[in-house]
Amino acid sequence: MPKTSETVLTKGVVDSCNAADKRYDVWDSKLPGFGLRVGTSGAKTYVVRYRANGGGRTAPRRYVTVGRHGTLTVEQARKKAQQILAEATVGEDPAMQRNARRDELKMTALIDLYEKEGCFIQRGKRQGEPMKDRTKTYTIARLRHHVVPLLGTKRVSEVNVGEIERFFRDVAAGKSASDTKIGHRKRIVVRGGDGAARKVFRDLSAVFSFAVRRGIVEANPCEKAVVRKTDNRRERFLSIDEIKRLGKALDELEAEGMNLKALQITRLWVLTGCRRQEIAELKWDEIDFERGLLVLADSKTGRSVRPLAAAAVKLLQTIQRDKDSDYVFPADSGESFFQGTKKVWPKIVQKAGLEGVTPHTLRHTVGAIATSSGEALALTGAILGHANMRSTMIYAHVEMDPSKLAADRVGAQLAAALGTGV
Repeated sequence: MPKTSETVLTKGVVDSCNAADKRYDVWDSKLPGFGLRVGTSGAKTYVVRYRANGGGRTAPRRYVTVGRHGTLTVEQARKKAQQILAEATVGEDPAMQRNARRDELKMTALIDLYEKEGCFIQRGKRQGEPMKDRTKTYTIARLRHHVVPLLGTKRVSEVNVGEIERFFRDVAAGKSASDTKIGHRKRIVVRGGDGAARKVFRDLSAVFSFAVRRGIVEANPCEKAVVRKTDNRRERFLSIDEIKRLGKALDELEAEGMNLKALQITRLWVLTGCRRQEIAELKWDEIDFERGLLVLADSKTGRSVRPLAAAAVKLLQTIQRDKDSDYVFPADSGESFFQGTKKVWPKIVQKAGLEGVTPHTLRHTVGAIATSSGEALALTGAILGHANMRSTMIYAHVEMDPSKLAADRVGAQLAAALGTGV
């Protein structure tokens, strides 16, 4: 077989092409531009050559790989080649399009770019401000633990609405769950489930919104995805009886010698409705005892001023200040704040018989008690330090509870008056 030739490509012709010292091409006389490329190893690949920009002798010559012989028959390859040549005839450039597609960002690279340039608040009064370090850490961790394993190798343009819905279901089903040892007595445990799916879906939507703003994609596929973005369940909060059980458990654990800092932090979670770290990291200069306020320099929503209940002020006044630390609850060793609540909390809820309750449940409890007591949502939001009313609206349903009880009482009297037919 000559090094470059032209003949009608058939299975017999292709099978007769053997390897040579140099790569050579055999061009099809039946479809000009369609050929077989034979490598020095004997590998046989169908190719197409054409001139870009609709043709012309001065136009650059392009080559496009159609596929491997064996994977494709001659006729299948000729049919695909015909489609490529038709695109080139009308001015398209299939080779350049494929090269651009090959160079397109993949999801892993997009997440890298988002970590570097995109971790900013997208809405609310802090719009445009950088995420808090902890928020950014958790956000990127969720993206790397769930998105990268399931979608990381896909090109950004390939991730459509269907891919997003499938990804959500896979995370919910635990397909991204893992348990990785990273050092001596250190592991990274990734759990899937409905909650994880909802959180990482929000993170992924923010990534695509960033990609839209950068011109990387035209639309955010998360916006049209049909997924369950909320569990539609009532937020868990403690009843007054459960709070009594918690208080009794704290007193008993204190008598048993449990770390007092962890117990006082828990009491303040209940009395203030503050987020977990807002109390754990609280500094003395953030407490205005005279006016009964917390003036948090750097909360989740930025600088935040919160009213303090008299009971919380009284509790804070009983805490002896460590002259060597700015923290209300300094670490037992070192210069940081106390970080032992995670180990103590399971013992607290077990003692109180409140399995499944988290420190954040206590924050919900303050919101629920406030609205159920008839406090306006705006005042509840001020207590909790919400940046906007939307966050406080999750408690709107709670304030209907006393109204429903009142309606029941009034309705019972009216029904009695109407008689047995009601």
